Amino acid sequence: MFLTPAATWLNTSLAGFDHLFLSIQHFFAEHLGFILTPLMRIITILGEKGWPFFLLALIFMLTASKRDLGVCIFGAVCCGALITNILLKDTIARPRPYESSVEYELWWMAVGSPLEDGFSFPSGHVTACAAAMTAITLMRGKKWIVPSVVIVLLMMISRTYLMAHYPSDVCAALLIGIFSGFVAWFITQLIFRFLNRNRRKVPIFGFILDFDIRDILPFDLPLIGKKEKDAAPVQRKEKAGADEDVKTYSSKRSAAPVKADEPAPAPRRTSRAQAAEAAPQAERPKPAAEKASGAARSGGRHALPEGSKSTRKSSGSYQGKH
Repeated sequence: MFLTPAATWLNTSLAGFDHLFLSIQHFFAEHLGFILTPLMRIITILGEKGWPFFLLALIFMLTASKRDLGVCIFGAVCCGALITNILLKDTIARPRPYESSVEYELWWMAVGSPLEDGFSFPSGHVTACAAAMTAITLMRGKKWIVPSVVIVLLMMISRTYLMAHYPSDVCAALLIGIFSGFVAWFITQLIFRFLNRNRRKVPIFGFILDFDIRDILPFDLPLIGKKEKDAAPVQRKEKAGADEDVKTYSSKRSAAPVKADEPAPAPRRTSRAQAAEAAPQAERPKPAAEKASGAARSGGRHALPEGSKSTRKSSGSYQGKH
């Protein structure tokens, strides 16, 4: 079998690494009676040519709330497919493990794995899976890190368990997938930033951002569900209505006439200083000096008695000593 220089280098330099992991997987598969084979085949079908991720991206792109996520997944899988299936697979042309070794061929037959078309390096299944899960994690936050790692690891194990790829194939595909996810995430951010900035200038941009297939479909899409309504305007409207009702009630209550049979409101208790300030000028209590002078002028009890010194002086009846 003719091998390219790149394939020869991979089979030679990474032979020990590949054989170690493949032998460990064959050991567990043999001792478990190959009961994991159906599960591994199901997992690998879910990543076939990346079509499940393309379908998921298409569904997301039909909704307004997840359109950016769909675009990012689609771009990541396309970028990974371009690097893996178009640039590297045919250039390196590395054969499948069961095509290059009799030992690997026996392990492949024991597992019961089907024939695979194309070359081995790198794994297209793992590239598509890693690219899609990286895009989801970057777009939707850290909560997707653990699920993404688990899903990608299961895809990597399934491809080596079925002897369709070397461990070095899936490791290289993992790196390519992560790189593709970051590239797609960066481009998606630029695209939607541009659309949002110019949505008022170009009406088609607003349509692209706001169109939602759920507005016209009579049924719910899988993995999407019903369209989430914007509850914020409704809450603001209800709050404004409640405030208006309170204002109306307060104005009506203040403007309502007081009925004759209703008791008067209890008087507020005030201090002496406040009562004195509020009393009319005529009713205010006079100081003691003012009271005394007033009494003297009016002949009250503080008036001088008759026959006093002041009185005798004024009458002229007082005669001093000669």
